[in-house]
Amino acid sequence: MPDDLAKGWNTVGAWIRGVVIATALGLCSPALAQGVASPASSLADTAAGHLARGQTNEAINAYSAALGDNTLTNDRRATLLNDRGVAYARAGQVKLAVEDFNAAAGLFPEYAAIYNNRGNLLVSLGLLKEALKDLDRAIVLAPGYTSAFNNRAGLYVRLGQPGDAIADYTRAVQLSPQMPAPLAGRGQVYLAMLRPHAAARDFTRALLADSRFVQGYLDRASAKLMIANYQEAIEDVSRAAAFDVGNPEIYVLRGEGYLALRDLPAALKDFTQAITLDPKNVGAYLGRGLTQARASTFDEAFADLNRAIELDPRSARAFAYRAFVYKQTGQIGVGQKDIETALKLDPKSGDVLWAKAEIEEAQGQLDQAIADAKLARAWRPGSKDAIELLQRIDTAGGSNRIDVAKAGEIEGWRVIRNGTQFEAINDALPRVAVPIEMFSDGLPKLSGWDVQPAPHESFGILKFAAGQLQTSRGADDMEMAALIDISGQRVVTIVPNKRSGNDGSKSTSWSFEDRRITVTSVDGLTEEFPLDAPANVGALAAGAAIGAAGTRRLSSGAPTGTAWAPWNDPMGLPRANAPSSSKPIRTVQKKKKPKNIFELLFN
Repeated sequence: MPDDLAKGWNTVGAWIRGVVIATALGLCSPALAQGVASPASSLADTAAGHLARGQTNEAINAYSAALGDNTLTNDRRATLLNDRGVAYARAGQVKLAVEDFNAAAGLFPEYAAIYNNRGNLLVSLGLLKEALKDLDRAIVLAPGYTSAFNNRAGLYVRLGQPGDAIADYTRAVQLSPQMPAPLAGRGQVYLAMLRPHAAARDFTRALLADSRFVQGYLDRASAKLMIANYQEAIEDVSRAAAFDVGNPEIYVLRGEGYLALRDLPAALKDFTQAITLDPKNVGAYLGRGLTQARASTFDEAFADLNRAIELDPRSARAFAYRAFVYKQTGQIGVGQKDIETALKLDPKSGDVLWAKAEIEEAQGQLDQAIADAKLARAWRPGSKDAIELLQRIDTAGGSNRIDVAKAGEIEGWRVIRNGTQFEAINDALPRVAVPIEMFSDGLPKLSGWDVQPAPHESFGILKFAAGQLQTSRGADDMEMAALIDISGQRVVTIVPNKRSGNDGSKSTSWSFEDRRITVTSVDGLTEEFPLDAPANVGALAAGAAIGAAGTRRLSSGAPTGTAWAPWNDPMGLPRANAPSSSKPIRTVQKKKKPKNIFELLFN
């Protein structure tokens, strides 16, 4: 992925970058038309090289020299001003960057990159409404401008409009399926919406596009922690560490994975390494303090958590964890005071609610402790602390797995509520449990079960309504679909199947052929699932039963006897226990002829 696009900035770069582009824009200078590079072109070339290497001051000087050419046309001068504005922005000279973008817009108001760049800068300054106007303008001028959609999606996240953010990220994915940035951005929105399976799917796709994408590994590890796949989360973080060994956040996240597995020595080692790299890292002190508490080294636990509070007096987790240590040392009353402080700071924190439940257990308030522990799991899915607490005090825990009557029943499929999560199950397929992640509050509803005709009768598509995605244009009804390998009892993939709203209705395309299944989903990507030879068409190259009953889980939280699935494997490749015929999923990008010059430039 180009560095400019990754950072949300776009420059024309060297004027000599291509005569075809210059001619198409009608910007060709007399010297260029005669095949002779002007001095400004050579300087712009040099400036672009400096900018690509991160030499912002040198780039600014070269752009300034190029702008000294009095023969430049207005549109050519505007492109150079835009590029120098990007250099100023990267150098932290905000005022000069805004001045260059303003001047460029006055000279060449039809140039979409100016509005994208100025909007991106305004976002960083917190001027969100003004930024939205610029990004809207960029998209109007260039409807195929991937970077502008990606930047506007990030702005919508800042504005608290996740539905609009998902819509824009999806459009960016549709325009540039091989770009990691919009996939990772959409995955982060799904994480915030507590949809970890959908998030992990997007992070996996981002990593297929860029296997060195460190943040992608960390984000996918966070998603896996939320679905209690602790070991796989550790594997993802370890891959990130190979590319960024000096990043303390890597060790904090991996320490959390080890702590969830109750591998206390490994957790202590990672949290300590994070503190060595960053002595003021609050998360590292929090993790090490809780680990020390689990190891019954309470003096060290208090020291770490007190240090975390000293560094961040508004850390709700620090007070919650310290309350747990007070409980472990028999100081229930003092712990209660810390819980009260933590609740004032963050009443919806899963960690705070878990610690509150721990104090309530010690006070004999078991019913309230169970209720708070369940709420803790809702706000922090995958919390090993809340899971263990419920296993210890909720003697009627099995009753949490109840049928959802209003979700319907289709050919043996029914929806159950397992704790705070929904799953679709079928007694005829005991190894399959389809996780149902909602886009909004309310109950899911099964809408169809389509078993494919021969020779693909071992595959079926389970469809279910998953609520509404709220956008500024209205509410879109979302239907999801799970591709099920019936003979292998595996969930192959879960994709958005239909999206209906004010902009019409869009549906996923399913193609079953002799050697592959092709899924072109409404979220912007095409996936191919290779099959074995026609004689054994039922053997699928990928798939996994996820969310199976607790009695069938490994210690990592993954179901026993499962094969590879896109949200499970760190590298997007078949796991060691997958069938020998397995092949990786391949993401297909269909090449399209540009419709206009901006598609040529930015897509």
